Amino acid sequence: MSKKVLIVGGVAGGASAAARLRRLDEDAHIVMFERDPYISFANCGLPYYIGGSIQDRSKLLVQTPEAMHKRFNIDVRIQSEVVSIDPVNKKVRVESIEKGSYEESYDALILSPGAKPIRPNLPGIESSKIHMLRNIPDTDKVKAKVAAEGTRSAVVIGGGFIGVEMAENLREAGLEVSLIEAGPQILAPFDTEMSSILAKELDEHGVNLIFSDMVQGFAEVGEQIQVQLASGTVLQSDMVLLAIGVSPDTSFLKDSGLEFGPRGHIVVNERMETNLDQVYAVGDAVEVVDFVNGTKTAIPLAGPANKQGRISADNVSGLGTTYKGSQGTSIIKVFGVTGASTGNNEKTLQRLGLPYHVIYIHPSSHATYYPGATPISMKLIFDPKGTVLGAQAVGYSGVDKRIDDIATVIRFRGTVTDLTELELSYAPPYSSAKDPVNMAGFAAENILQGLTTVFVPKDLEGRDKNNTILVDVRSEIEHANGHIEGSINIPVDDLRGRLNELDPSKEIWVYCQVGLRGYTASRILQQKGYRVKNLTGGYKTYQMSQFTPKKKDNLTPNVDTAVASIEIAATGAMTEPGTGTGTGTETGTGTGTGTVTPTVNATAFTANSSTIGAPSSKIETELAPDSVLDACGLCCPGPLIQVKMSMDPLLDGQVLKVTASDPGFYEDIKAWARMSNHTLLQLTKLPTGMIEAYLRKGVIEASASAPTGAGEQVIQTSNASTMVVFSGDLDKAIASFIIANGAASSGKKVTMFFTFWGLNIIRKDEKVHVNKNFIGKMFGAMMPRGSRKLTLSNMNMMGMGSKMIRSLMKSKNISSLEELIQMAIDQGVEIVACQMSMDLMGITREELIDGVGIGGVGYYLGQADQSGHNLFI
Repeated sequence: MSKKVLIVGGVAGGASAAARLRRLDEDAHIVMFERDPYISFANCGLPYYIGGSIQDRSKLLVQTPEAMHKRFNIDVRIQSEVVSIDPVNKKVRVESIEKGSYEESYDALILSPGAKPIRPNLPGIESSKIHMLRNIPDTDKVKAKVAAEGTRSAVVIGGGFIGVEMAENLREAGLEVSLIEAGPQILAPFDTEMSSILAKELDEHGVNLIFSDMVQGFAEVGEQIQVQLASGTVLQSDMVLLAIGVSPDTSFLKDSGLEFGPRGHIVVNERMETNLDQVYAVGDAVEVVDFVNGTKTAIPLAGPANKQGRISADNVSGLGTTYKGSQGTSIIKVFGVTGASTGNNEKTLQRLGLPYHVIYIHPSSHATYYPGATPISMKLIFDPKGTVLGAQAVGYSGVDKRIDDIATVIRFRGTVTDLTELELSYAPPYSSAKDPVNMAGFAAENILQGLTTVFVPKDLEGRDKNNTILVDVRSEIEHANGHIEGSINIPVDDLRGRLNELDPSKEIWVYCQVGLRGYTASRILQQKGYRVKNLTGGYKTYQMSQFTPKKKDNLTPNVDTAVASIEIAATGAMTEPGTGTGTGTETGTGTGTGTVTPTVNATAFTANSSTIGAPSSKIETELAPDSVLDACGLCCPGPLIQVKMSMDPLLDGQVLKVTASDPGFYEDIKAWARMSNHTLLQLTKLPTGMIEAYLRKGVIEASASAPTGAGEQVIQTSNASTMVVFSGDLDKAIASFIIANGAASSGKKVTMFFTFWGLNIIRKDEKVHVNKNFIGKMFGAMMPRGSRKLTLSNMNMMGMGSKMIRSLMKSKNISSLEELIQMAIDQGVEIVACQMSMDLMGITREELIDGVGIGGVGYYLGQADQSGHNLFI
């Protein structure tokens, strides 16, 4: 006699159970109940259909009732809702649109009811302008609303996976989007500093992020809806997407005798059996074991649901397969950036009181000498014995396979040593000889072996400043460009010679950019008897921990990215691609010191010098470049110099398209366009991490409708720079010409005045036969002849230091000093040798490189007087 198996619910768990069961038992009578018209659909793909990445709606339908019956001989009953079960008599009650109310008996029952979106009991919650996303009908409603004429803005409530994916896709669909999260971060599986990279990506794409603020209610205002927040802020938009989380859809089972967990999830054992005879449960509605820490939890993910469906079918068929728990491995795309995590995060371990260590690394996705390498930020969490507890990674490329590698090690209870020993596939386009996963293992092993002690950014808050010294071991230039408050700067290469500056009675806390130089410094100090800690992940990790969203007082109208970018140029305003800016309106009550309630209005804006107007029919909507520049692989200031050289031959109004891989180019090109009086039409971060810019030569005149704001002060600045180069050290010469080239590429008139030892930089390499007196000959013999003979100001090591820095520059695709000098000359930088210094040091005009002028102090002072700024090196 055949076994009769009822399956309640389709999609991931139910459909997987049905297909597996049929393969195991050809004679079983299998009935699947689904209350909706669709039994198996790609619920994870719903946001991408709404955003337009998935164009064909039919591709969301993984399996139809007809195909399921034809392939697997399963009795599929759609629009049939199971409303109760009777475990004593082994029956279920069904409410069917086609058959009405009836009972169905079973030999075995598999429950896969899933989870439903949480809908809080708030004022105005029943508004038709508030949407949720669970199934195909929900998707159709949201898609229709997004496509409707007049829909220009949306508010997403909830910063989980669905909320973030919907914020991205609504933005991709052309809407202005605000995302509200009651907590301090988005994406709870990530720790705050790691999620900040993903939040920053949303922020840079124009999503208005609001953290640590709760929704208090809703109110319809004409065709729009207001969202009232606890802070007093009121957001006004055309639609709301509610995504604050899910709860198990198990209310129909409350009188069944099933055992439930504290949050309403069905309790099951490792064979997916409930406490009722021959009743199994799978998917988002069940409580599972956390594979890492062994506690009970709920993890609503498609992967575990599919596996649980298969295992329940195995046990119905007597195979005895077990489910060993879930570690919550997950991944998300946020515009061009990918974030992935597996295992436990710090918040979970702290809540459970479990001991752990943390390391951060920031490797490249593949070998840096092969084009297209982009950075990955990785976090590894492990216990004092080295067992891997969790990992998180964020980057443009290669994130998925690194987290999958670590997830596999966690599944086998592996250690950080196992990570170091993994033999992973390698070729320059795909990885490095030491894969980032290996590197994470190495960094963790150093801690367990006592080779280093680390601290994390939050430890800085409790640092005892009287008994510790915070030391930045990066270069002087890096320190000047940004550092942790309260730190002193001793570059790692100077450290051995400057130990006397450190009090041995105090603990030394060191940091560098990504942790590597800090580790080297910690090893030096530790072996010299100092107590020392290194900031794991370095200053980059510290910056991640400091992220706060940009304050956006207004949202802007829905304008096509290309049109918006050109309109920005037309009004003289600068903004990030596709985001726009707007004055918006603020309304409120109260005067003087009274309380004002700001209202962010998605459609209210005015035309002035800082806003986007309506699209003009006179402006082309497609950007057709007249010239194309590939600046990938170049480091600063290389891309800007190439841009300058490419722009020079263009005619006014012509367009240059630039692609660059240097992350700093995204901000640099904005400043360059502004300083050089060219128009930045569009600036985009591509999914690959590359940066694409369109520039028009010259500035578009602002229209009469975009006047300068009343009372706005216009500051005139000189478009010239002067520089006195006194030093003849190689490192300072390189810095001088990098700055000079950067300034020149921005359109500035640059004058470099070389005096005393700086004259050696612009001497010819070869010996020139000229008549000199004894002093001149003596100086000529002692001083380096030309730029190739210059030494480093520190750590020269009998010339080895100079060779090392030149080799490093070559490996990083940074132009050599000689190339920088020629670039400066080609860009029209005025190089002037001080006549007085030449006379004192016995240097003649013939000994200087071509293109150098001769001048005195008066000439320099005249140039400096017309300069916007003056540097002394």
